Formats: sequence, C-alpha cells, structure tokens
Amino acid sequence: MKIGYSFWGFLGNGITDTPDGGRSHRRPLIDELIARGHEIVFLQADRDRLEAGDNLGNAYAFDAGLPDIDLLFLEWRWPIFGRNTTPCGTPGHTCDFHRQAQLMRQYALKHKVPTVIWDKDRQLRADSIWRRMPHVAVCEAALDPTPGAHRLLFPVADRLLDQADPALLASAPRDIALGYVGNQYDRDDWFGTYFAPAAACLEHRVGGKWPNTARWPHVTFLGRIPFEQVARFYGGTLATVLLVPGRYAEVGQMTQRIFEAVLAGCLPLAPDGIRGADRFVPTELVVRSGSQVIRKITDLQTIARSNRHVHLIQECLERLELFRLSRQVDALEAVMATITGSTAEHQGAA
Repeated sequence: MKIGYSFWGFLGNGITDTPDGGRSHRRPLIDELIARGHEIVFLQADRDRLEAGDNLGNAYAFDAGLPDIDLLFLEWRWPIFGRNTTPCGTPGHTCDFHRQAQLMRQYALKHKVPTVIWDKDRQLRADSIWRRMPHVAVCEAALDPTPGAHRLLFPVADRLLDQADPALLASAPRDIALGYVGNQYDRDDWFGTYFAPAAACLEHRVGGKWPNTARWPHVTFLGRIPFEQVARFYGGTLATVLLVPGRYAEVGQMTQRIFEAVLAGCLPLAPDGIRGADRFVPTELVVRSGSQVIRKITDLQTIARSNRHVHLIQECLERLELFRLSRQVDALEAVMATITGSTAEHQGAA
C-alpha cells in the first residue's frame, strides 16, 4: 500500500534541544514497512533537513500537499498551549497539530481513507469520535490498551536483538551506578520515590530536560544530551530505573528507554506500580521502594562482570522479545488489513 505517514520528529539524530523519543524506533519501523513492499510518503515537515541539516538522501519522500494514498498513519499529536495552538507563522509556532487536523479532515473524514492512529502518548480522548469510525483504528503502546484499541509497542530492530552479546555487555566497565536519560514530564512522583533516594548515596547522573529540580539538590542533572550519546551514557552505567507517567504505568506502557538501556548492558529496575512489570524485567529487578533500589544496586555492584551479571543481562534481553520489530510490524499489518477490508465492505455496501 501507499502509506501517508505523519510524524513530528526526526528520522536521524536530529537536534539536541527537542523531545523526540521516536528517534529510537521510528526509522526501523519505517524501513521494515518499506522492505515489506509498502510505499511511504511523509506528510509533515522534513525536520531532519530543515532543523538538523541532515540530508537523508533519496530514501524517503516528503509531500506538503495532499497526495493520493491508500492508508493514513499518524503518530498522534495533541494541542500544546503556546506551541501548536498559536496562529501559523507566529514566533515559536509548530504546525504539527494544524497539519494533522488538515490530514484528518481530507483523508479520514472526507474520503474515508483507512486510517491508523498510533496514540503513543495516550493523549487521544476515550470518547473521541475517531474511536467509533470503522475505517479508523487506534493503536497504543500498552500491554492493556483502551478497549477497542490495538496493541502496537515501540519496536526494537531484530538485528540489534540478534547481535546483542550479554557476556560482552557485562564485561564493560561501569563507573556510574545509577543513571537515567529522559525528560521530566509527569515523572516527579516516581523520580522522588525511586531515583532520588538512591542518588543520595550512589554515583549517578540524569540526562534530559528537568526544569524543576529544586526539591532534589543532591541529584546531578546534566541537561539534554545528544541522541547519539544515549548508548554511550548507558554503556557506562550499571543500572537505571524505568520512570513512566502514571497514565502509562496503569496500562503497562513501556517507553523506548528500556531497550536503550538494555542494549547497552544497563540493567533496568522496574517499579512494581507498572502493570505487568515482570514482563518487562526479571522479577528480581522489580522494586517497591527507594530503599529497595539502593539495596538492588548495591547487590548488582557485587556481581558486576560475574556470570550472574551476564545471566541477568541475558534475561533482560529475552524480555525485549516483546518489542521485536518484525513482531510489531506483523501486528500493524494485521490492523491495516482489518480496516482496509472494512472500508472495502463499506464502499461495496454503499
């Protein structure tokens, strides 16, 4: 099929001063769709070229118009006051939300083009009209998605899983006991409960945008770090804590942070408030308090580079099978087949 793909972010490393967790998994997903014979045309701005000066060559096509497509795929955008809700052309305005509205009106509403909404941030209202249209499918990156929605987890490339060597990862020197890369958004409670107490007594560092840190003066915040340095960050770190917003935790939605860490050999500790936490990490890496985080990491320091360390990394890698790219694209193609079939039936009945 010819897929019109809408996303607001980057395919390459992009720029440092912007949030875009999709850089960890967007390009592998798109490349796999292309490898399976689909044609992709991007319908938002080419931010790699316009903002990062990164010319990705002729591998990808962008179209600022309204081209003929067989299916619309959207990484769902939502209104952000003062950023994408302001008039076009005003300082600081981003046009992702306006462009998405145009695409939905043209394709999903007017022409009933089969449409997949990937609600990666859980921002689509439960009573949204889009959830009730037979030619529109909503996907969520959660173990227990909203009723009526489909599961589409953040994918990790098959080759990265197949090439990962737990013994080699365990042998790397890890001078930092605890680390985290990610932005502050809606993570204060869990950061204060799980990460901050451990940071008071362990060598640590935090990368990302954390504008409000007065309550944690003892924590070392590095600010945003370039995307291409994330693997190096985790490659020198023994453990991390999987911090997710409450709306993610209650449905078992895990971000790309888990495979960014594990593929670099950094062991993830998962708060037990995350639904299905033991599906993401081995049971012994599930934690219930800040003091338990301290005890777990202290224990991990004693087994560093041992066979037990190798085994733990291996177990974490096995948990990543849940996110395997080929598995996720199989799931996406099944959703696409369902709505294109329902659209054909609807048009035939008409």
